[in-house]
Amino acid sequence: MSTTTLDSPLQRPLTPALSERLRDPAFQAFMLLRIGFTVAPILFGIDKFFNVLVDWETYLAPWINEIVPGSATTAMHVVGLVEIVAGVFVAVKPRYGAYVVAAWLAGIIVDLLTYSGYYDIALRDFGLMLAALTLGRLASKFDAPGWTVSL
Repeated sequence: MSTTTLDSPLQRPLTPALSERLRDPAFQAFMLLRIGFTVAPILFGIDKFFNVLVDWETYLAPWINEIVPGSATTAMHVVGLVEIVAGVFVAVKPRYGAYVVAAWLAGIIVDLLTYSGYYDIALRDFGLMLAALTLGRLASKFDAPGWTVSL
């Protein structure tokens, strides 16, 4: 008869507190939003450099293009970097990162509302902004204060 040692955290049984947390619908919603607002901004940010999904420059309102230094391409690269950083921030500290993403989406909404023809995308981004705000509220319960990563 052999004995099994539990060397890996994945092999250890769940504690009752962790097991209860994983079954909590609010915690599940928090994790879904946290994952979504980590992955999506990072992927969209990376795509700002490659334009695989769409030509992102077409969404830049002319008045914004006139006030930013450099070209629209340069502006989209800066936007991409901001989105990547925001996604990482949500992954590390959703309690604060969610509000950064919500503010960023508010800026995108202003851009789209001032550029005729993109009202449907502005409405979609408004829904995403509400979801980011929801993540921030859920994070106030599930993300510990300070700068620690919580699970």
